[in-house]
Amino acid sequence: MSTTSETVAGASAATPADRASDVNAGRDWSRSVWNLVILAGLVAALAISWGPSEMGRWTFLFTDSANMAEYASGFLRPDFTDWRYYVDEMIVTVEIALWGTFLSLIVSIPFGILCAHNMVPWWILHPCRRLMDFFRAIHEVVWAVLFVVAVGLGPFAGVMALFVHNTGIMAKLFSEAVESIDPRPVEGIRSTGATRIQEVVFGVIPQVLPLWVSYTLYRLETNVRTATILGVIGAGGIGQVLFESVRGFYYPQSSAILIIIVVTVVLTDLLSQQLRKFVT
Repeated sequence: MSTTSETVAGASAATPADRASDVNAGRDWSRSVWNLVILAGLVAALAISWGPSEMGRWTFLFTDSANMAEYASGFLRPDFTDWRYYVDEMIVTVEIALWGTFLSLIVSIPFGILCAHNMVPWWILHPCRRLMDFFRAIHEVVWAVLFVVAVGLGPFAGVMALFVHNTGIMAKLFSEAVESIDPRPVEGIRSTGATRIQEVVFGVIPQVLPLWVSYTLYRLETNVRTATILGVIGAGGIGQVLFESVRGFYYPQSSAILIIIVVTVVLTDLLSQQLRKFVT
């Protein structure tokens, strides 16, 4: 009888903290199992993709390094004779990136809200998400080819290619920021009888604005680099000049163009860092 009483007393003496620790222990065990499953899946994916990715050719980086050195030697004497022309084309490239980023920002703001599951019903959410998936699934180069066919050669095709592809990317980033907001300010605004638009303007956007600014500046940096590639297929800018120089084996001129591109990207990065600090 005393043993039973002691058992009951011991069970009743268990504190809520003890019971919580038991629950947490079970959760930790489950989380560890899932982490091992994910790790095993990652290792299996890497092992399966070793052959198709031809990772066995890594030894060529050392056995054929002399070929790379011989090719790179042609870039050791940059020729800046036409630097004014290169700088002008680089400015065009930056302008392409600027307009592509600006247009995608304007469209990504409403779509970033329409693609957030805590903002709209499912029958609006899924069509908007699939449309954004379609936009970013196709590479900028492919979009540029399509727009070159539609509007002809030149920078405008590059602007439209960056606009469409980046709309899909930025809308996804914006929607993820919206989904992580604190719902309490929105609920407080809703309790005052505010409209849905007022909830978004005064409850959602103030919370996500720093992230949205950071994402936009990052995409601007990326678009400056991407815009140089679009010139290869006739979308204007410094990329077209670089492609023609490399194709004509004008390596000193190509080296000068690459240096100008690198300097421009570095300056864009420094500028975006300062803007990010100022805004956030």
